Amino acid sequence: MRRTPVPLPARTPARRPARAACLAAALLLATLAGAPAPAAARELPGTYVVSRDAGVLPEGITVTPDGTMYVSSDGLGTLYRGRIGDPELEPFPARGLADRPSTLGVHTDRRGRVLSVGGATLTVHDRHGRLLATRTAQDGPLGAPRLNDLAVTKDAVYVTDWANPVIHRAELRGGTLGPLEPWLDIRAAFPQFPARYWLLNGIVADASGGTLLVASNGTEAVWRIATAGKEVSRLDLGDQSFGADGMVLHGRTLYAVLNYGAPHGVYVARLDEELRTGTVTHRVTDEPFDLPTTLARHGCRLYVVNSQLDEPPGRPPYTVTAIADPTCADTLPAEPGRG
Repeated sequence: MRRTPVPLPARTPARRPARAACLAAALLLATLAGAPAPAAARELPGTYVVSRDAGVLPEGITVTPDGTMYVSSDGLGTLYRGRIGDPELEPFPARGLADRPSTLGVHTDRRGRVLSVGGATLTVHDRHGRLLATRTAQDGPLGAPRLNDLAVTKDAVYVTDWANPVIHRAELRGGTLGPLEPWLDIRAAFPQFPARYWLLNGIVADASGGTLLVASNGTEAVWRIATAGKEVSRLDLGDQSFGADGMVLHGRTLYAVLNYGAPHGVYVARLDEELRTGTVTHRVTDEPFDLPTTLARHGCRLYVVNSQLDEPPGRPPYTVTAIADPTCADTLPAEPGRG
């Protein structure tokens, strides 16, 4: 409980000799100089080592508001955790994953719980690794599911399926996760396209949870879905091929990793208010990425996963690359003499 301070009687401060005051100021400056700098002021690593063990093949990532980083392993199914101020991650002791050989999407909710998907299962862990829930997806029109990514809203978890053109949904009510059920077969949006080539990847939701954006490698496009009526339309980005893998939506800014149909890297698009159209404003393709799959955003930095999935099992160490968010430079004040 916060206490209200009791006011003290005012008193006239005693005069202190100037020499003593200077000495006190010098001691204070020396003390401040030796204190650790705030996290925002410290120089953060440019590369993070997820693991040095063979075969990890990192795939998904999320960074919480307090700077905790979680990374998933496509190769082993494990999860890793670290801090943005530390270049080395460690295995996250998530129980109940021994039977899941691959973990792809990973996110956290407002309660700090860790949600991840792989194979046919969606799991929820607390921050200590205790298993809170497991939900299993049903087979789709093409067979067994391969859950790929997830978006967490205030009332549901939406999950993409790489093996089926289906989006699954689990209701969230009072923090309790309902069954994971088929929610939308997306084929009706593009019926002439072969079902087995939709290859659904990243999924993000706006702040209200009323709009989803779903990436499809096969159609080389991002699809907009209104959750209330399940209306599906293609996000119009002009002539840009945008078969994204992982994505992040921050307000009206869409960050995406492309590794198919375009040079590998991070692409940024500015969208309209209804998230129906947009323009690609930045392309970051000159960084030494190693088959990037997805990314997370924290502050003015983007954290990009180097999966090495093009040459499995890859070569340790497996890493995450941090780059500057190019949109932050757009908001800086212009230098004197420049427009």
